[in-house]
Amino acid sequence: MTKSKIVIVGAGFGGIAAAKRLAGCGAEVTLIDRRNYHLFQPLLYQVATADLSPADVAWPIRSLFTNDRNIAVALAEVTGVDRSSREVITGDRRYPYDFLILASGSSNFYFGHPEWEAHAPGLKRIIDATEIRKRILLAFERAELEEDAAERRRLLNFAVVGGGPTGVEMAGAIAELARVALARDFRRIDPKAARIVLVEASDRLLAGFAPELADYARRCLEKLGVEIALGQPVRAVEPSGVRIGETWLPTATVIWAAGVKVDGPGAWLGVETDRGGRLSVGPDLSLPGHSEIFVIGDAAKVVWEGERLVPGLAPAAKQEGRYVAEVILARLENRKPPLAFRYRHAGNLATIGRSAAIVDFGQWRLKGAPAWWFWGLVHIYFLINTRAATLVLLQWFWAYLTRKKGARLITGSRPLIIGRNAESREETP
Repeated sequence: MTKSKIVIVGAGFGGIAAAKRLAGCGAEVTLIDRRNYHLFQPLLYQVATADLSPADVAWPIRSLFTNDRNIAVALAEVTGVDRSSREVITGDRRYPYDFLILASGSSNFYFGHPEWEAHAPGLKRIIDATEIRKRILLAFERAELEEDAAERRRLLNFAVVGGGPTGVEMAGAIAELARVALARDFRRIDPKAARIVLVEASDRLLAGFAPELADYARRCLEKLGVEIALGQPVRAVEPSGVRIGETWLPTATVIWAAGVKVDGPGAWLGVETDRGGRLSVGPDLSLPGHSEIFVIGDAAKVVWEGERLVPGLAPAAKQEGRYVAEVILARLENRKPPLAFRYRHAGNLATIGRSAAIVDFGQWRLKGAPAWWFWGLVHIYFLINTRAATLVLLQWFWAYLTRKKGARLITGSRPLIIGRNAESREETP
């Protein structure tokens, strides 16, 4: 008897959760991703600010399913889905499916200005984090050698666009990097003089948090020296700086944390999406008219409360992944399927800096040092690999005691010799 075939596109939180639940079932499961690793994205900003190394937040996908013989992993990029023949297309290969789970994740959204991406990288991939780390560290190195005062000032200006958790965490981490970890490492410049500007187009930070927690986060950032520009949309991003409202900020380093979009599923399936590329799904997270196709994670437009949508958070994607796997298992086993998907909000967390964080579980809220430790323990708990969780915990503890950042490496393919009259020399990644 031919086994049922299940194809999962995307090895993010949702895809991995679905595959884990389907491990050992009677179906053949193929997990497709264009990268060979699963990324713990909530800690990616710590790679970008030299707290952690890339290997601390990513693991080979194959290693997660070593003992699961019914799960195959394919390193490939999906280019289409043939709904009539029920096949996923990757270049010159096709993967037949009886059930398809699309968990392809999201990318950075530049609100109609894709040209900004070259000057304002976002934080979605390891390569993004190492590029941002390189730009931040190179800014200080170049400022150390710069003779022109105006250019030195420009190099020490940093702009973070987006006042959500990622932007807040990024701004706080850059401030701590400049004022603590790098404070005594340079001779001609004072890293503590770096100017960090956090830009948010709306009138408040952290819209998903209670106002008193958002106000606390703002006070903590200002205590770290971060300037906060609220109600100031970004109007231009150029190599020499960024225009915030009507104000021009000369800077060499702009970091984007302002929006996300979904690329792929809508075009693959030939169906309509919303402005952000998300697909509307039914109560069981299946594509309307195609009960064998499921969409989860950032790619899914799932109603939560009233007109509110399920947020693009890791816990939500994991819940959706496990739920869809249960629906598929019920069909395979000819038993009653679970009730309609119901999102259970696990709360919002954000860290602002050393010993400062906020936790919002609705009626239960926490801030300050207790929230920081709670935030750390939660992230350790959700790290997939036990060895990685231990390493990250030790790394954090050491950094907390010594106030040192151990991953301050400049890598990549851009010139590493940065004097004005020096020849360029490339380093291969």
